[in-house]
Amino acid sequence: MKRSASAVWQGDLKTGKGTVSTASGVLEAAQYSFGTRFENGKGTNPEELIAAAHAGCFSMALSASLGQKGFTPERLATKADLTLEQVEGKWTITTVELHLDAKVPGIERAEFEEIAADAKKNCPVSRVLNASISLQVTLQS
Repeated sequence: MKRSASAVWQGDLKTGKGTVSTASGVLEAAQYSFGTRFENGKGTNPEELIAAAHAGCFSMALSASLGQKGFTPERLATKADLTLEQVEGKWTITTVELHLDAKVPGIERAEFEEIAADAKKNCPVSRVLNASISLQVTLQS
């Protein structure tokens, strides 16, 4: 038996505050930032909160990596799809699919994909999860 959850993070890359959309509800910019522990996550389930944390964490890691290379993203929106399966009697996240929609002026697609792949490895949430993590990128010009 499998379960799944999704969340989309889109927000201000300078403050780390954003809007998270899940099937159960929406966390608004004033409520959600990377410094919080989802106290205002009313209407969401734990899997959606993990998806939200991963989508937001990845976006911020990518923004920081882009900044180090001299690029300023106009838009980064990340959707995280989680699959959970029973492993030794516990629900465990086994796969994460990150879907990134970005607009970064002046960057070539190959360089962007390389930076995004590095950000995926450096995202703290990615390192914590013992899951297969894939990344699909849409880069708008």
